[in-house]
Amino acid sequence: MAPVLPLVLPLQPRIRLAQGLWLLSWLLALAGGLILLCSGHLLVQLRHLGTFLAPSCQFPVLPQAALAAGAVALGTGIVGVGASQASLNAALYPPWRGVLGPLLVAGTAGGGGVLVVALGLALALPGSLDEALEEGLVTALAHYKDTEVPGHCQAKRLVDELQLRYHCCGRHGYKDWFGVQWVSSRYLDPSDQDVVDRIQSNVEGLYLTDGVPFSCCNPHSPRPCLQNRLSDSYAHPLFDPRQPNQNLWAQGCHEVLLEHLQDLAGTLGSMLAVTFLLQALVLLGLRYLQTALEGLGGVIDGEGKTQGYLFPSGLKDMLKTAWLQGGVACRPAPEEAPPGEAPPKEDLSEA
Repeated sequence: MAPVLPLVLPLQPRIRLAQGLWLLSWLLALAGGLILLCSGHLLVQLRHLGTFLAPSCQFPVLPQAALAAGAVALGTGIVGVGASQASLNAALYPPWRGVLGPLLVAGTAGGGGVLVVALGLALALPGSLDEALEEGLVTALAHYKDTEVPGHCQAKRLVDELQLRYHCCGRHGYKDWFGVQWVSSRYLDPSDQDVVDRIQSNVEGLYLTDGVPFSCCNPHSPRPCLQNRLSDSYAHPLFDPRQPNQNLWAQGCHEVLLEHLQDLAGTLGSMLAVTFLLQALVLLGLRYLQTALEGLGGVIDGEGKTQGYLFPSGLKDMLKTAWLQGGVACRPAPEEAPPGEAPPKEDLSEA
């Protein structure tokens, strides 16, 4: 039975293959380390921004899977460096002969599977961020006023920090604050007729104003921040509501966070794709190097030509052999006569 994808490897090509694998293995280990750093950075970002994602959002699974993929790539790269270096030294290779095969199987099945899963998540999950951010920001803005409500005491601080750090205001713009009550009822005077009129002006009984929190103000603006009566053209004669970026952050937090998280996911996905390619090359090269050396009985500097291959026989033959062996193993053994009983004798007719 002919091996799958055989490759003749004399001494000099074996040496060049081992040297190339040594370099590729270091690149794979470096890529695995970078994935660990990027996925760790994304996890830290999500710890701060998780409040603004819907509870059902699965995006945080991506950096967790990427951490596992980075660790696998780092381990595979270190193994590749050791094995390729040992293949050039007759004194170092014998301990690798018994473990290199199982390591290749584990790296291909386990490590390759983890990388494929992480790469698939990097391609699929960023698409769910749009709705998750929309739902999460609606909830965050609605609880901005609940500074004394258990479970939402930190909502105001988190939203203010978000708008100041990412230079954004509201979900899609500063006017989103006009539709939510962002002033706590504790600070409203129930005897003030203006407060009563505003509360009675909507069916939900909310105190709605055409103002925004202080964190929407752009500190780079040369004029004092205008937070209240933004839709009243007579209240601020020199303020043009068509150009709010002169005084308030122009972008909504939804767009800013969506672009930020998708950029991080895109960078991580690109690194996972490069790492997958490097790991495939390293595992293939190690397999060819291992089988070539086994053909020489593990002699590193053997002058004879030998073949490296992926599988010792064709896939069809391997499946056929496995099927036949399984059929023989499952075939019932012939029944034996109970002890003490002689097999029946045939009656011989007299001639």
